[in-house]
Amino acid sequence: MEFRGIMGGFYRISEWIMRLSVINVLWVICAIPFFFLGLVFLQSQSADQALQTLILMAIVAPFTIFPSTTAMFSVARKWLTGEEDVPLFKTFFRGYKDNFVQSLLGGLIYIIIGVILYTNFQFYGNQTGTFGILRFLVLSLTVLLIISLFHFFSILSHLHMKILQIVKNALLITIGNPVRSLSMIVLNGIVLYVSFSMFTFLIPFFMGSLIAVVSFWHFNLIFGKLQEKQQELAEKEAEQQRLQAENTDDSEVPEGDRKADKP
Repeated sequence: MEFRGIMGGFYRISEWIMRLSVINVLWVICAIPFFFLGLVFLQSQSADQALQTLILMAIVAPFTIFPSTTAMFSVARKWLTGEEDVPLFKTFFRGYKDNFVQSLLGGLIYIIIGVILYTNFQFYGNQTGTFGILRFLVLSLTVLLIISLFHFFSILSHLHMKILQIVKNALLITIGNPVRSLSMIVLNGIVLYVSFSMFTFLIPFFMGSLIAVVSFWHFNLIFGKLQEKQQELAEKEAEQQRLQAENTDDSEVPEGDRKADKP
C-alpha cells in the first residue's frame, strides 16, 4: 500500500528516521569499547587520566570504530546510489565482514600518522621563533588528515583498492577538491556540535549515520566529476588515435595510385 499526500510524506520521513537510527545503533554497538572509553575520557579528572584514556582509545579504534564506521558507510553508499530499500542488518554486517581487514589496517595507518602529528605539535608548541610557527603547519596537516578520513571510509565502501592506494586517494581527493571537502567537514562539524551541545540523544541514534550520509554524498559528487573527466579524456584520446590512423592510411597510399586518381 502506497501512501500519498501528507500521509505519504509522514511515512517517508518515519521510514528514513527508522533507517538512520537502526544503522546508527548498529554502529554504536559494534564499536562499544571505543564509545565506553570515550565516556571515560569525557569524565576524566586530570590531564594524565585523559591522556591515558586517549591512548587506550587509539589502541582499540582500529579494531572497533574503523570497521563499524566502514559498515555504516556501506549502507549509506547503497542509499545514495539508488538502493534505498536494502536490508539494513544484512548490508551493514556484510560491509563489516568484507572490509574488516582493510578497515583495521587503515585505522592503524591513520592512528600512527595521528600520533606522529600529535607528537610534533607538542614539540613545536613548546618552541619559540621559527620552530614555534611550525605547529600551525602541523595543525593544518591534522585538519587535512581528519578530512581525508571521511573520504577514506567512502572510498573503502565504494571501490576495491589496496589499502595504501585508498589512503593516498583519500588525501588526493581532499587536496584536489578543497571546496567540497570544506563543505563536508563544516556540515559534519555542525552535526557533531548539535549532537554534543544541544541534542545529545542524536549521538546514539542519528549522529553517525547523518555524518555517513553527508560524507558519502560529497564523495559521490566528487567521484562523479572525476569519472566525467576521465571519460572526456578517453574520448579525446580515442579521437586522436582515429585521426592518427587516418593520416597513417593516407600516407601509405602508393604514389601511382595518387596520380591515377587525378583527372
